[in-house]
Amino acid sequence: MKRNSLILTFILACGSLAASAQTQTTTYAFQEINYPGDTFTQLLGINNNGVIAGYHGATVNSGFVLTLPNQFVTENYPGSAQTQVIGIDSEGYTAGFYIDGANTNHGFVDIRNNFTTVDYPGTTFNQLLGINDKMVAVGYYADSNNNDHAYEFQAGVFTLIQTPGASSQAVGIDHAGDVVGFYDTHGFYLPVNGTLVTLDFPEAQSTGAFGINNLNQIVGSYTDAKGNMHGFLYDIKSKNFQSVNDPHGVDSTLVNGINDQGKIVGFWNDSSANSHGFLGKIVRCE
Repeated sequence: MKRNSLILTFILACGSLAASAQTQTTTYAFQEINYPGDTFTQLLGINNNGVIAGYHGATVNSGFVLTLPNQFVTENYPGSAQTQVIGIDSEGYTAGFYIDGANTNHGFVDIRNNFTTVDYPGTTFNQLLGINDKMVAVGYYADSNNNDHAYEFQAGVFTLIQTPGASSQAVGIDHAGDVVGFYDTHGFYLPVNGTLVTLDFPEAQSTGAFGINNLNQIVGSYTDAKGNMHGFLYDIKSKNFQSVNDPHGVDSTLVNGINDQGKIVGFWNDSSANSHGFLGKIVRCE
């Protein structure tokens, strides 16, 4: 496995980590993590134990769970043609989706290698994208008009998430039940028992919120005016956006997960359409 560590300094709302509302400068070390022998790796979720969920393979997706420094464990839905593992909770339970032999997408939850298919009733396209420690998963289904509909799933019960747009996906959920995702070209944050907040990175063409921790921090990606992709971190209390870029992929970075230590995971794409996973760890917060 190839590993590179680079230091990148950017402004981050460290107040969430330091129990302060002050915006501070944070230094991150970015470590490249690629599945051994593959040129396509995406890291999509990280729990508070530092265990990472993701997948590799551009043509045929194969899911995995990674315990650092290099213990990759393959996790594919039994009998599936392809699998992506996306969400992971503190117990290591995961959520994601798989494609069957008929090329149909199904959501799933995996509890200690006990897989359960999760499909919204009457639908033929589902993906689960996040899970919290209370076994609440979030995702979406696609209807016959190719519009997506965000939902929560817990213990066999589906709850649709209402957004202003025609199409929406729920991607991340914290322990309290706050949900993040996107509708149309806008990100959103939906606090439990609260009002949906639209998230638009300043002057961006589009914004998507993909991960949330328990310290009021949201991560995701946005597309700038030139069509380039950048990661972001948003602090809920200060309402402050900050751009986040892996130094190798300044114009092609996507941040998909964040845990309560402020560690972030995601990937960047090179000029050959290969994806490279990364882990970002806080080195200094001042």
